[in-house]
Amino acid sequence: MAAQVSGQIATVMQEKRLFPPTAEFSAHARVKSLDEYQALWENAAADPSAFWAALAREELHWFEPFQETLVWNEPDAQWFVGGKTNVSYNCLDRNIEAGLGDRQAIVWEGEPGDQCTFTYAQLHEEVCKFSNCLKQLGIGKGDVVSIYMPMVPELAIAMLACARIGAIHSVIFAGFSAEAIADRNNDANAKIQLTSDAAWRRGKQLPLKAIVDEALEKSSTVQKCVVLKRVGNEVPMQSGRDFWWHELMESASSDCPAEPLDSETPLFILYTSGSTGKPKGIKHTTAGYNLYVKKSFQWVFDHREDDVFWCTADCGWITGHSYIVYGPLSAGATVVMYEGAPNHPDESRFWQIVEKYKVSIFYTAPTAIRAFIKWGDEHVTKHDLSSLRLLGTVGEGINPEAWMWYHKTIGGERCPIVDTWWQTETGGIMMSPLPGAIATKPGSCTKPLPGIIPEIVDEAGDLVDANQGGWLTISQPWPGMLRGIWGDEERYRDVYWSKVPGKYLAGDNARCDEDDYYWIMGRIDDVLNVSGHRLSTIEIESALVSHPLVAESAAVGRPDDLKGDAVAVFVVLRDADPNDDLRKTLKQHVRKEIGALAQPDDIHFTNALPKTRSGKIMRRLLKDIAAGKETVGDTTTLEDYSVLAKLRSDEE
Repeated sequence: MAAQVSGQIATVMQEKRLFPPTAEFSAHARVKSLDEYQALWENAAADPSAFWAALAREELHWFEPFQETLVWNEPDAQWFVGGKTNVSYNCLDRNIEAGLGDRQAIVWEGEPGDQCTFTYAQLHEEVCKFSNCLKQLGIGKGDVVSIYMPMVPELAIAMLACARIGAIHSVIFAGFSAEAIADRNNDANAKIQLTSDAAWRRGKQLPLKAIVDEALEKSSTVQKCVVLKRVGNEVPMQSGRDFWWHELMESASSDCPAEPLDSETPLFILYTSGSTGKPKGIKHTTAGYNLYVKKSFQWVFDHREDDVFWCTADCGWITGHSYIVYGPLSAGATVVMYEGAPNHPDESRFWQIVEKYKVSIFYTAPTAIRAFIKWGDEHVTKHDLSSLRLLGTVGEGINPEAWMWYHKTIGGERCPIVDTWWQTETGGIMMSPLPGAIATKPGSCTKPLPGIIPEIVDEAGDLVDANQGGWLTISQPWPGMLRGIWGDEERYRDVYWSKVPGKYLAGDNARCDEDDYYWIMGRIDDVLNVSGHRLSTIEIESALVSHPLVAESAAVGRPDDLKGDAVAVFVVLRDADPNDDLRKTLKQHVRKEIGALAQPDDIHFTNALPKTRSGKIMRRLLKDIAAGKETVGDTTTLEDYSVLAKLRSDEE
């Protein structure tokens, strides 16, 4: 193999299996054929302003109509300029006016088994009441509300209440440390903190209020704190600062008209560090984001009126914002929310929920799917999953063997899988099969949504050939795009717009095959340069996971004087004891699957991989371990520090 042109990445994974939608599924789908998808995509590409303007007028309520669809001064976008709308109104009032007041909006189950349901009318009443509570506490348009709560309905209620009055919410995953909360509060200039006494996680109570109390000692801008009684524990309440949620709600009026807000009014800040670097506050605004998450929800999940939709993410992440709250509720969907862990009280909990609530659309992460595989099929097969008609994946690329298990064991070989690629920054799904129109390939996010123009380029910004990896860019603005990094416009320009002029740099490597299907090849920083060949980590990981004894793997580069990068992999086994013979077997397996070039130099066995709390593998930490360095940089999103400590202690 010849050395690659700078910036291009060799692809070594071959995946040819194709799964077309059934005629029955396509017949009832929103987009029924590849020709129909192609016409929709070409229409959007030919005249994006007309395309999005027509959808905005049809799909959103406007207090005042917009005058201009897009004003674009790179890298700053303004969508639906001059228009006034309200996301909370579009999620609630508009559906009630359409006769959906009695439809179930949120079906919730707590980890201990408690449950409740909110219709659209009931959710509207609760949101209006809490909007008035926020007003009573001095919160108004432009104020930042920090939310550190469990996955309970009140979390969604708080988000919608902020949107209703023009406050900006900053949701922080209820598992971060006090220091991480304080850092985010200070960066956002948060004025009020919402939390609960505690949260349930794997049968234990997490003391959220105690963590918040510590955080507020360092959060100079936070003036008040509202506490939800979730568990019923006694917690210290600071007079004048702390208020009980239920006491405020007792006297609150349910009359709170939605505030007409300019289309570019900030809706939320969401902090992300992903797998690298200092956390950054991604800013999303009102109308464009609302339209994009609603339409992408309808297109990708082929939403129908009788669907029960369950996205297993937490609202502390963008997936929860876009596909638990704002996208589905704008579309009048019925959404399942679950508070706890997938393996409490045992590993069948998710499948109990699917069976109990007759979930028809199930959306989860590859890291969860790999955990399900490791736990064993017996936890799945004892439950009736016949209500499922569509499956989805989100968070990172899914390796083909995990895709096949999902297809067979969860989907019964009858459910299309929508493998979605998108980011906190993009607001909503950018590439995914439309399930009635596009045949799927295991491991590929297939094709871009209407209005999305991806291009794969080398480091010089030139387009690469088919099946050649490079940097994934987006060459045209879209309504759901981020509007900056909160308080750091220079960083916004530098990270996303400076390296490839005129294009948004996603930070991922990708390739496009001969069928115009896209494949994500990992983060740009995760490319290995082995003897002059640039290799994708995700392809090496997929080869390892295709071995029956491997549950999960992560590949990183280790500095090597001869090769440049030596290939180091960290492997989590299913039901096997690590030993040298297995190490040799796995090296040969990779060699057989994708070639000698990608054969690992080092294989490290571990019980778990260090991940962010949203499930992404923190490969930069593994790089440091492989190289024998100390870790540096932000680790506030690491799920379990003990994993990192154990990996260090196990080094040979």
